[in-house]
Amino acid sequence: MKQIAEIFSQGEEIVCGQTVDSNAAWLSQQLVEMGFTLKRHTAVGDNLQDLVALFREIGERADCCICTGGLGPTSDDLTAEAVSIASGQSLQFDARAFADIQQYYARRNRVMPEANRKQALLPQSAMRIDNAYGTAPGFALQFKRCWFVFLPGVPSEMKHMFTTLVRQQLLERFDLQPECLVSLRSIGIGESAIQQCLADFDLPDGVQLGFRAAPDEVQTKLLFASSFPEQEKRDCVAAVAERIGDYVFAIDGLNEAQGDLLDVVSKAMSRKSYSLALLETASQGQLAAKCLGCDWLRRVEINLDWGRNTGAGEAGGGDVLPIAKIWAEQLKAREQTDFALVQLFSGSAADYRDKDKAIVLYNALATPSGVVSTQLNAYGALKSKQNQAALLALDLLRRYLQNKCL
Repeated sequence: MKQIAEIFSQGEEIVCGQTVDSNAAWLSQQLVEMGFTLKRHTAVGDNLQDLVALFREIGERADCCICTGGLGPTSDDLTAEAVSIASGQSLQFDARAFADIQQYYARRNRVMPEANRKQALLPQSAMRIDNAYGTAPGFALQFKRCWFVFLPGVPSEMKHMFTTLVRQQLLERFDLQPECLVSLRSIGIGESAIQQCLADFDLPDGVQLGFRAAPDEVQTKLLFASSFPEQEKRDCVAAVAERIGDYVFAIDGLNEAQGDLLDVVSKAMSRKSYSLALLETASQGQLAAKCLGCDWLRRVEINLDWGRNTGAGEAGGGDVLPIAKIWAEQLKAREQTDFALVQLFSGSAADYRDKDKAIVLYNALATPSGVVSTQLNAYGALKSKQNQAALLALDLLRRYLQNKCL
């Protein structure tokens, strides 16, 4: 039976939107990978009655709950008090926790404020969780059905405590059977188009299909039950990848993570010690910025004048693509690199800035065996067009390196 987990975040700044709750996202990923089923994320402000009520609710419906925030020394840090009231047990002074807090200040040659003594008051049945990087000790306890773990809201402290102490405690306490999540990462194709590609594919029992769209890619997610046979899993992933086609640039979850588009390209370029020269127009330097630090990128030219007037930028595709191919060959010869990538576009400067107008991107890649090219549309606001232009140019290089455009 799957163990149900929840994430509970405390803090007025989270509820009011002043702070983004990155803790919940990180913890959710950790718990899912361990084998928990995540049911809820809940955030509550600094209100004692609300906190007490929520602890009692979660205690009835979840097997495990990771709570962050509210362990500080000030009057709005109410977690320990709320747990004490909800569970009907008193707060007790933890001498070891207090000594750790004192040492934290002593190491920094500072005097501990008396308010910090509050952080050493823990519920009677609590198991202390030491904090090596801050003054707030965490604690854990069983309340009703649920095993609660309370951690500081500071992300660096929370992550260290979870990774070094809490994870192992949870593995020992719960009989977890982690599922396997495989993500097929693609570019140049949308969620609806991918779903259409898979319309006639019957997923085996024990496999869940999902999608995640991000600015730089779309992920097709296959969640396999823990008991799913390994070879059948690989066969299923291969069948899905075949239906999506050459848009898939990486598959994570079967072996080691392959990474994002730049990771895939960079590994392939470095493996063969290849070099690249680049000419950008529509992406306006974004492609070079994405490749910052890559030693295989030898030369970058950014043509800001292309498309600013009524000249070549508004030329038809029949005129632009030959120009891109010629320039790619010339750039490769001049820079003596293994590859030269030239990115041009057609469409007026007004179209380029208009979110409701598309521009046509022409990418030409000069390779050791000739020139390959693509012609694609970019849509949306200016920054979106620039990002699409950078990614689609990089994807042409990826396709060649993976032998998918020969």
